Amino acid sequence: MNILLLGSGGREHALAWSIAKSRHTKKLFIAPGNPGTAEIGSNISLDVTDHPAVIAFCHENAIDLVVVGPEAPLVAGIVDDLSEAGIPAFGPRKAPAQLEGSKSFTKALCDEFNIPTAAYARFTEAEPALHYIRARGAPIVVKADGLAAGKGVVVAETIAEAENAIRMIFSGQFGAAGAAVVIEDFLTGEEASFFALSDGETAIALASAQDHKRVFDGDTGPNTGGMGAYSPAPVVTPEIADRVMREIINPTVAGLKARGTPYQGVLYAGLMIGKDGPKLIEYNARFGDPECQVLMPRLESDVVELLMATVEGRLATQQPVWRDDAALTVVMAARGYPGNVEKGSRIRNIDAANAIEGVTVFHAGTREVDGEIVANGGRVLTVTAIAPTIRKARAHAYEAVNKIDWPEGFSRTDIGWRAIARENG
Repeated sequence: MNILLLGSGGREHALAWSIAKSRHTKKLFIAPGNPGTAEIGSNISLDVTDHPAVIAFCHENAIDLVVVGPEAPLVAGIVDDLSEAGIPAFGPRKAPAQLEGSKSFTKALCDEFNIPTAAYARFTEAEPALHYIRARGAPIVVKADGLAAGKGVVVAETIAEAENAIRMIFSGQFGAAGAAVVIEDFLTGEEASFFALSDGETAIALASAQDHKRVFDGDTGPNTGGMGAYSPAPVVTPEIADRVMREIINPTVAGLKARGTPYQGVLYAGLMIGKDGPKLIEYNARFGDPECQVLMPRLESDVVELLMATVEGRLATQQPVWRDDAALTVVMAARGYPGNVEKGSRIRNIDAANAIEGVTVFHAGTREVDGEIVANGGRVLTVTAIAPTIRKARAHAYEAVNKIDWPEGFSRTDIGWRAIARENG
């Protein structure tokens, strides 16, 4: 098969790494890709927002499957346009992709189909929102309704923080994504990520993960797109996983089908697991980043077979196989992230990090200049290791981080602390 993968981040490098190993893959193109994907496929200078150009490329290169990595093209309807052009594409169409594109869309779905989630309210103006949080009290969660690259969520410990978050979102910082805010009750428990595939009719569980959204050690500082992750998440026991499928994933798939907008693709459920069991925090309509970087190394099944079964409505015949080993990834980010960062600093010794047992360095915000790798974004590398335990995976990952010569970068030093505390008993 000739496969086109859309995207350029660490998630896409991990997907490309897994797709390239498939017995079904003949040619792999990545648009636009990064220096890491260039080592395992062909990077293509293609504007993924130009849907006619993507379709033309697919026809010219006999593409058998398009895999959409990031959320923005999904919400923009790239799968609709590809499908109408007769090109198989992995990912949801525009309407069901609103699960990620609009937090209020997901909340309304939860209301309609009795999916457990936090109580909420939606506002399009600041004053009613401010009145609501003052009446509701803190802690409370304030979210931009639309896509904000993982940065439009504020867990406010005080009313003042919540007020500032509302004003910040309505200030225009997030563009159209901040045209409305969703305010949610604060849930207590432990967060985890749960991934499943849906072909519109059938849903099958993939695996669990936990990420670290705060920028600094001890889960402090502002939210980011994710500073590290590990899989599996010990808090997602087999019993919890069964409840997630029964109470959250399956009702979502059935509900969207009943609405006439069946969901085909990966469902990424952000969960809060408390004393009453799992509740949905929010959905993403694609693989997580950096969660994908710990899922792909653990996946023993052929990823292309799973992707094609999703597209063709054959998931009922699939049973993914996973390694028992744990995987952990550490994000190396440019100093200043998640705020303004300087680009262009040189990164050396990635090969030395990759040489460590069980380690794979996935590129995210990098580019190649005169034969050297330089930083080109906020989250720049995701250093992933797989080992029998999370403790051992973390040791290998940080050994690799320490090999990489990049003075202008930083990482958290405590990725996986919850899981390791459990391993210690």
